[in-house]
Amino acid sequence: MKIALFKESRAGETRVALTPDAVKTLVGEGWDVVVQHGAGTSAHFSDEVYVTAGATVTDAPSGDINLRVNPPTIEEIALLPEGSIHLSFLSPLLAQDIVRALNDRRITVLSFDLLPRISRAQYMDALSSQSTVSGYRAALAGAHYFDRFFPLLTTAAGTIRPAKVLVMGVGVAGLQAISTSKRLGAKVRAYDVRSAAKEEAESAGAVFVKLAVTADAAGGYARELTDEERLAQQAALLSEVANSDVVITTAAVPGRKSPILVTAAMVDAMGEGSLIIDMAADGGGNCELTKVGEVIEHKGVRIVGMANPPSEMGASASFMYANNVLKLLALFGTKGQLAPDWNDEVVIGVTVARNGEINHAATAEALGLAHVAITPVAKEIA
Repeated sequence: MKIALFKESRAGETRVALTPDAVKTLVGEGWDVVVQHGAGTSAHFSDEVYVTAGATVTDAPSGDINLRVNPPTIEEIALLPEGSIHLSFLSPLLAQDIVRALNDRRITVLSFDLLPRISRAQYMDALSSQSTVSGYRAALAGAHYFDRFFPLLTTAAGTIRPAKVLVMGVGVAGLQAISTSKRLGAKVRAYDVRSAAKEEAESAGAVFVKLAVTADAAGGYARELTDEERLAQQAALLSEVANSDVVITTAAVPGRKSPILVTAAMVDAMGEGSLIIDMAADGGGNCELTKVGEVIEHKGVRIVGMANPPSEMGASASFMYANNVLKLLALFGTKGQLAPDWNDEVVIGVTVARNGEINHAATAEALGLAHVAITPVAKEIA
């Protein structure tokens, strides 16, 4: 059976869903891999390397399984075979028209955004792998745009104090931003609404900012703050933000709008020449003033709205993403044949739609369609 690899149509995207090494693995397992011309060029993988890996390169690939990093366009969906499988970072709640178009063609829709956060699925967790890239790039962006040194420097011309960096959000991206900023020599503080994040932040080298407002939920995740809690949080964070040279925000919520962590009042309180790096700009931004893909200035404070930060490291990001794809695809088929295990909680979890039915409850509600849950079938005991 065929796996089709497509060239990304999103402007500025450098990633590709499969590297040549990943293609070689799939071909060795019995899959027929078809690659669109130029799919890996931006990540420095030529068509010739894909051919050497065992793939066929064509202008119009088509497969039983169709792979991308980003969602396809409506026009691209029309070219997909009915009844095939699509896998990407779909963010179904933010791409409702795309989900509807895919479902109308009875395409089985899989989205990495919905991967269950369980231990067994860590090797497939593309959200985490790409967040690692984003956090690293956010810290480098801070050093790039900040017009002073990050480290402490003692020179004949005088001593330069280290930059004070505040990282907001201590998830995978936040931890990478902390450790990278620390390696660059900055003094790093970190904040998260989860009290469990304190130990993680400190292990990466940051001083944890503990506020009275916490939002712990089951499994170590954060619940949504109430309006009263949000106001209390913002009031308590005002002085922390004001005393920082660089603020890096990393609170992206898969498939939903990013929460506002830095208000306009906080920006007003920051010193002249201070900087905000908003890693969550694609989801609307953690800063109230952020404009995605732009660097703006507000009363002497620059705000950088990072657009698609993983694409700034196409080669490494593609390597990590492709490995995630391989691990997830193993649950949907082996030895070149499709055989999804519909009793597997990971397979069920990543499935947005199949057979013309919406299986993801929140997406069904957003589309105004019936929710048809995938019910595991008990296996017979021999």
